[in-house]
Amino acid sequence: MGKIDTLRRLLPSCFFLTAQTNAATATTTTKKRLSTSLRDDLPDYTDQDIHKNQDRDSQASSTSDDSVPASINSSTTPLAQPRPSRSMVVGTIFGPRRGHVWFCVQQDRLSSRPTVLLELSILTNQLVKEMRGGLVRIALECDKAELGSCPLRSVPVWTMHCNGLKLGFAAKRKASERVRSMLKTMQSTTVGAGVIPAGFGSSGSEEIIYMRANYEHVVGNSDSESFHLINLDEYCSTGQEFSVFLLRSRNEKFL
Repeated sequence: MGKIDTLRRLLPSCFFLTAQTNAATATTTTKKRLSTSLRDDLPDYTDQDIHKNQDRDSQASSTSDDSVPASINSSTTPLAQPRPSRSMVVGTIFGPRRGHVWFCVQQDRLSSRPTVLLELSILTNQLVKEMRGGLVRIALECDKAELGSCPLRSVPVWTMHCNGLKLGFAAKRKASERVRSMLKTMQSTTVGAGVIPAGFGSSGSEEIIYMRANYEHVVGNSDSESFHLINLDEYCSTGQEFSVFLLRSRNEKFL
């Protein structure tokens, strides 16, 4: 009986310890489940979602990268240089047979006031010899240091070169009554050459040889202008080339 009473005392305590251990285990398990349930609140990402997000990021970065060079290129694009202006004018070369050559420029054949009127130091018969070669280039130069602020057409005196050779000077002239009468006589002529009889305008004057044609007027800048004869027979081998250059430079040598 004494052994049985002892076993009865010990057996309940064993049962109670097992229950307490199971309760503690259950409590611990419950805590783990609660912590796991908190993580279940976050969204579940699949592989497709991850790839989509990566594609969006790459597109946004490429767009931002492309926009930067465009702005840089637009700001660093060099400006095109201005082109020279071109227009058509009427040019007349005239002079007495044993005198100096004159060069006259008009806006049209009916204008009585020339925009350019220059007396050249070359003689008429000498110019005729040069023109037989088919190419005549007359360069009129002035010093930029002395006449830099003067309009190009208002320069009073020029250094003259003809086909690379220095031939004295050229001077700016005002149109006199005799010159205006000559231009009025040639109004009916647009392109051609002829002779004005002696005694025109004064009793002792010589006959005047003239050649009249259309010229291309090219303005390069404030220091350069040129007049080029528009040859109607440009497809012929005997076409005449005649040009007059107005140049303002720092040196006196024409190339």
